[in-house]
Amino acid sequence: MKKLNTLGKVITKILEVFHWVGVALMIAAVICSIAAPNWIGYFVGFDAKECCGANLEIYGFEINAPVSDGKVDLSSFLIFGIGAIVILAVMAMVFRNLHLIFKKSENSTPFQKDNVRMMREIGIFTIAIPVIGFIMSVIARLVMGSDVAEISIDMGGIFMGIVVLCFTQFFAHGVELENDVDGLV
Repeated sequence: MKKLNTLGKVITKILEVFHWVGVALMIAAVICSIAAPNWIGYFVGFDAKECCGANLEIYGFEINAPVSDGKVDLSSFLIFGIGAIVILAVMAMVFRNLHLIFKKSENSTPFQKDNVRMMREIGIFTIAIPVIGFIMSVIARLVMGSDVAEISIDMGGIFMGIVVLCFTQFFAHGVELENDVDGLV
């Protein structure tokens, strides 16, 4: 069990750092696209075709940025960038909480109030990711038209968030049971 806990801590910390790096890179990409719009091709790839556009996607949030004269549409890239920054930050928080749960449970029981709170936050964050993507898709569709963004929602994230919230209730009950047992001893 100790090796699994150590492996979990390492993997969740690596994924958290990768997501924070992704946030920093997306912020840099958005700033660069505003300062030098010709550089967007470096971020989306120069293979974006005039016929199909540049397909930008992260955790279910998808925008097809139009390409004209070999240049990607700036407004669609900016809307995607803002959505990607928020989604990546929320995912980083999910992995941060998972890391802290592994860390707090290392030499103690996992049935702790802080772990229950962090699991609840993970459930809320997991549900928030597809909702953020949906809201950004609606904004993109309103700003740029129906050809750019398909309004959809990834139900997998919502279902996973509901499952995590259900597990949170079991862990909350476990905390109560441990407190009762500790009171008897």
